Amino acid sequence: MEALFIFIAKSSGLMLLFYCAYYFLLRKETFFNSSRWFLLAGLITSIILPFLVYTKIVWIDPVAIPVSDVNYSRAYSPHHAIVQESFEINWNYVVLAIYCIGFLALIIKFALDFYSLNSVLKGKKVHQQADFKFIDVRENIAPFSYFDYIVYNSSMYTAAELENIIEHEKVHSDQNHTVDVLISRVFCVLFWFNPIIWLYKKAILQNLEFIADSEAAKKISDKKAYQYTLLKITTHESCVAITNHFYQSLIKKRIVMLNKNQSKKWNYWKYYAILPVLVAFVLLFQIKTIAQEKNQPQEISKTNDSDDIYNINKNTTDQELKVIAEKLKKNHDADIAVSNIKRNSKNELIGIKINIKKGTKEVQTIEIDGDEAIDSFAISVSTEKNGIKKIGVVTDTENIKSTNYEDRVAEIASYNDSDRMTPPVPPTPPATPELQPAPVAPVMPVLPKDLELPASPNMSHMPKPPVLPRNTSDKVAMKDFDKKMAEFQKKMDAFQPKLDAYQNQVEDIMSKRELVYDKEMEKYEIAMEKFGAEMDKYGAYIDQQFGGDFEKKMEQFEKDMKVYEQNMKAHEKNMKKVERDIKKS
Repeated sequence: MEALFIFIAKSSGLMLLFYCAYYFLLRKETFFNSSRWFLLAGLITSIILPFLVYTKIVWIDPVAIPVSDVNYSRAYSPHHAIVQESFEINWNYVVLAIYCIGFLALIIKFALDFYSLNSVLKGKKVHQQADFKFIDVRENIAPFSYFDYIVYNSSMYTAAELENIIEHEKVHSDQNHTVDVLISRVFCVLFWFNPIIWLYKKAILQNLEFIADSEAAKKISDKKAYQYTLLKITTHESCVAITNHFYQSLIKKRIVMLNKNQSKKWNYWKYYAILPVLVAFVLLFQIKTIAQEKNQPQEISKTNDSDDIYNINKNTTDQELKVIAEKLKKNHDADIAVSNIKRNSKNELIGIKINIKKGTKEVQTIEIDGDEAIDSFAISVSTEKNGIKKIGVVTDTENIKSTNYEDRVAEIASYNDSDRMTPPVPPTPPATPELQPAPVAPVMPVLPKDLELPASPNMSHMPKPPVLPRNTSDKVAMKDFDKKMAEFQKKMDAFQPKLDAYQNQVEDIMSKRELVYDKEMEKYEIAMEKFGAEMDKYGAYIDQQFGGDFEKKMEQFEKDMKVYEQNMKAHEKNMKKVERDIKKS
């Protein structure tokens, strides 16, 4: 559960980085297609990068445990321990339950959206034209596209307006913008609790509209008529989810972007500004340092001249267990089979099973399995005056009753091959090179308030155009339609002066900008050119640091990891065989 929370925190942080980079650096630029791929790359990076972790192992000297601090007196009997249970709320499960409720609710909403879309498309006559499928519906909904389907109500628009709308939706369909919409919806379902993902989705949809407006305007001769079409479509509030619909609530921004000059090419540096931040993220959060004790067994001093004691505690490594087993075999001809090793996130022992035997004669078995780190215990070998050796497990409470090698006989498999008990040591990745600070970008001049564009005219009271009668041969209905169209045209003519005044005001402000604000922008552009050159040098510096020897070391590390994975599979296979043999015994 802790690993899941860490992944969510890292993924949300990466989404925030990409969204901030887009919002503060890119949203006012006209590189709409590049911004599209930048935003999608941010979502993919936020999922993949948290899984790419480099592990760095630091070897430390083991800490000796003085004998005087340990009193081996009472038997270790884990199966008879009395544990007082108390009811506690597991907040991890509470949080997981809340997440599942939100997740299921959005999945249901997603399914309902597909059902709504299918109800619009089902049973309609499709007109195939090139790669597009046109559907003319009678419902009062905003035009939209879904993959190669383009849906509209032709009775609601004039021929010129319908041409503008279709050119816009063709761009959405041709560039597969529906994929972007679906990806953003899937991320909203997975990360519904994160407010950034909803802002991220809004930025993706807004940028898609900028792309469609920009490409459609290139094919339409009358750009002003296209803007009028945008204003007219705002009267239609009904739209279908999970589609690229023509209506958006960002009409003002779309009109401003249509009239904005193309951004200069050197502004592409803004897309690379995220790289130093990603490098810092990797260095801070994706390099895991693990401290391991050097391969030396902890051996407790003898309580008397005839005792030989080997200590095992929560920090005992697999290599130390291996050495202990080898010494017991060499010095006392006793076989120690270690299995069922479990460790927690701190690499502490929480579970272990030890079989002590000599040849086919089983001496003693101790098994510990829990969620907390194990208590210290030891394997003790004592030699009596008659030369008979006795072996047992002791703890800090009392001696376990030693069992003579000759006390009982049980035919079981021998596990003297201690290599089968110890997993292979993973390879150490190369250290990531340290990077010098990235160049600092100059501060962009602030646009004075008196040069900001005014609010667009209030279009909430605009009249809705009359609907063309279904039976055009009905003279009475057509006469009534012509009368309503005349009234609608009068109201539109009355609104025209407001729109012209707004256009003149925008042009006046833009002319003032050229005299005041553009001079500051020229200085800023010169500074940005210098910054761009510095960023090129910095990019070459990063390539140099992460290329050459580091790249070769990483390739070798990947090869070593493949060998390590193969060895781990063989180790797991051997461990399963050991467990089966122990169960048979």
